[in-house]
Amino acid sequence: MKQILNHLFENKTLTRDQAKDILTLISQGLYNNSQMAAFMTAYCMRTITVTELEGFRDAMLDLCLPVDLGTDDLIDLCGTGGDGKDTFNISTLASFVVAGAGYKVAKHGNYGVSSGCGSSNVMEYLGYKFTNNLAELKRNLDTANICFLHAPLFHPAMKTVAPIRRELGVKTFFNMLGPMVNPARPKNQLVGVYNLELARMYAYLYQQSDKKYTILNALEGYDEISLTCDFKTFTPEGEKLNTLKSIGFDRLDPSAITGGSTVDESADIFMQVLGGNATTAQSDVVLANAALAINTINPENSFADCFYEAEESLLGKKALASFKTLIGN
Repeated sequence: MKQILNHLFENKTLTRDQAKDILTLISQGLYNNSQMAAFMTAYCMRTITVTELEGFRDAMLDLCLPVDLGTDDLIDLCGTGGDGKDTFNISTLASFVVAGAGYKVAKHGNYGVSSGCGSSNVMEYLGYKFTNNLAELKRNLDTANICFLHAPLFHPAMKTVAPIRRELGVKTFFNMLGPMVNPARPKNQLVGVYNLELARMYAYLYQQSDKKYTILNALEGYDEISLTCDFKTFTPEGEKLNTLKSIGFDRLDPSAITGGSTVDESADIFMQVLGGNATTAQSDVVLANAALAINTINPENSFADCFYEAEESLLGKKALASFKTLIGN
C-alpha cells in the first residue's frame, strides 16, 4: 500500500486493472485502517478518472453477492449522496411512489456517511429488517413491487471500509460507486449525482451499457430534482438542461426540502409524505423525482403523463400500501 499511496501522492493515476486489483485487496482486509483512510483521502484531494472509477466498479460487481430476482426489468432510484444539502429521503420516498405505480423497484441503499440520514437509516428506523435472503427479496418484490438491498450485506468491500467512512465523515469515491453497483443489475436506473463533472463521467460509462438511464444533477449541487433550481439530465438521447418552467413548477426555497439531519426527523417527514400529510413542497419534490424515474422506464411518454402516474400512486395511497407491505413482509 505504501507504493500505491506514493503513486497517488505524486498525482499519478491508476489503470482500470490496477484500480480493480486494489479494491479487491481492500475488500479482503489486506490493508490496515490507516492505509485505507489515506487511500480514500487521496481521492478527496483530487478528481477520480473514468478508468479508475471503472476499475473500482468492476471490483465491486465481481465481489458482490449476486442477486437474481428472476428479472432485470427493474428500476433503481439511487443518488450518490455527498451533496451536503441535508434534504429528507427524497429518492427513497420516490422509490415507493414508483412501486405504488406498478413498477418493480430494486432499491440499493446504505447508511448515511456525509449526511445524517441515508436510506438505510430511515428504513431501519421505520422497522425494516435488512436481508440478503433471495427468497425473501423475491417475495418483497412480488407483494410490494419493491425490495431493499442494504449495500453492506452484498458488498464485502463496503463492509470493510464502513467504519473508516463513518470516522472520516466526508464523501469518498464510495459515494460515487454506490449507484453503479446495485447487485440486482437493474435494466433501468435514475441516478442523482452531486456535480456535473461526475454526471458526465457516469453518462460516459452508462453509454456503454444497454440500460435505460437518467443521470441527474440539479445546478445548485443537489443529487436529485430539488425544485430549487434547474437541472441537467443525461440519457441515451443525450444531455439536456431542464428548467423548472418546462416541467410546470415555480422555484422552491431550499428550506422547504430540508429535514435529513436526524433520523427521527427524516422518518417523521417520510411517513407524512406517504400518508398525504406533508407540505405541498415536500410532496412535489418526491413526485417530480418519481415522475423522472417513470419517464426513464417509459421515455416515449411525456413528463406530465409520468407525473400523473406518480401523483395517482401517492394520493391514492398506493405508495403507502407498498411501504406497509414491505415492512410487514
